[in-house]
Amino acid sequence: MASPAYELTHLEALEAEAVHIFREVAATFERPVLLFSGGKDSMVMLHVAAKAFWPSPPPFPVMHVDTGHNFDEVIEFRDRTVDAYGLRLVVSSVQDDIDAGRVVEDPKAGRNRLQTAALLRGIREHSFDAVFGGARRDEEKARAKERVFSFRDEFGQWDPRNQRPELWDLYNGRHRKGEHIRVFPLSNWTELDIWKYIEAEDVDLPSIYYSHRRAVVQRDGMLLARTRFLALNEGESPYEATVRFRTVGDATCTGCVESTATSPGEVVAEVAVSRLTERGATRADDRISEAGMEDRKKEGYF
Repeated sequence: MASPAYELTHLEALEAEAVHIFREVAATFERPVLLFSGGKDSMVMLHVAAKAFWPSPPPFPVMHVDTGHNFDEVIEFRDRTVDAYGLRLVVSSVQDDIDAGRVVEDPKAGRNRLQTAALLRGIREHSFDAVFGGARRDEEKARAKERVFSFRDEFGQWDPRNQRPELWDLYNGRHRKGEHIRVFPLSNWTELDIWKYIEAEDVDLPSIYYSHRRAVVQRDGMLLARTRFLALNEGESPYEATVRFRTVGDATCTGCVESTATSPGEVVAEVAVSRLTERGATRADDRISEAGMEDRKKEGYF
């Protein structure tokens, strides 16, 4: 009698692929690190990493590239999560680079682009040779070009025309001293996959991912949260709205959307009918040009 076939569900297959990637990096690199902002993608990435190495904790620290313009709820969640998982947190601060004169802040442009210098400095100071990121191919055109193992030269730069093949899920992590590999375990996930996984696995998230009342400002077709970091332009008037965030980043350029979704299941229903990715709908820093993200990635950005 033939044994019954064993088939993975779509989410189980995505999780198994990510587990394989985490274990591959742990086996072949000396000093990996996981980028952790407290956002939904980095939280799912951490959840999968914890499962990959259970019952031991993940064998690498987490690093937050901190713009200094964070939502208070997210920083509180970040610190609480790091304690709960027993992890070592490395913070590379944009403010430190500003204070040292390594970068110059343009108050009108926000601090997102300045993260590149802080990220590369953190990698260099700690000699990290593999850096896990939560980027997904469905988010944005430049990220769709990225391999799972993405080579960065000694300057942290990315060449989209000179990437390594990954046939049959074979990953090439070869690099010289000073170079490193960006690793994207969630590359093949979509925003809908992320939320279905959050629902299925009961993954904890910052409260701002769910519906709440907040003072907002309408700017360039987006709703920006009225925080101490956001300077009002002439003619702008904050007002109260019921919103949630689809992605979390610098508070000066991360928008929210009107929503009544208070649970992962309700968010799944919203995302299922959305025709805009979360970055396309709620990230002002991605609107600088058609090739804005790719230009930043070539410089060393996430």
